[in-house]
Amino acid sequence: MKIKLLAVGKTDNKQLEQLIAGYQKRLKFYIGFEFVIIPDIKNAKNLSEAQQKITEGQHILKQLKPADQLILFDEKGKSLSSVGLSQFLQKKMLSGCKQVVFVIGGPYGFSEAIYKRAVGKLALSAMTFSHQMVRLFAVEQLYRAFTIIKNEPYHHR
Repeated sequence: MKIKLLAVGKTDNKQLEQLIAGYQKRLKFYIGFEFVIIPDIKNAKNLSEAQQKITEGQHILKQLKPADQLILFDEKGKSLSSVGLSQFLQKKMLSGCKQVVFVIGGPYGFSEAIYKRAVGKLALSAMTFSHQMVRLFAVEQLYRAFTIIKNEPYHHR
């Protein structure tokens, strides 16, 4: 199985980029992992929230293969513990899933087309975080999940 993480919009915070890169490097020891940044929409100020979601959704859909299982990071998604996420990923691997694609959407969320294409939604927290911080949390939690699967000491129970 492979994992792809899609995020809408770039970050200018070099410290966050370094932290994310560190967890990406660690994660690649466990699984094929790809982190893709979907560029910010040009002239977004001239678009409504709905138009921005539709345009971002089109860019997200271009990144998907038909067999990909799309999981959205969404505030209304299911809350899992770190152990729960590791169990979720382990089930995906055992089911023969070729690729799971996690998506961090833009500031207004996802279009209806994306919600329809998704097979699940996960919430990282009931709190609200910046999209830049969510990237770090998502990559760290994926890394943590694989250390749990491999019964390594990173996660303390």
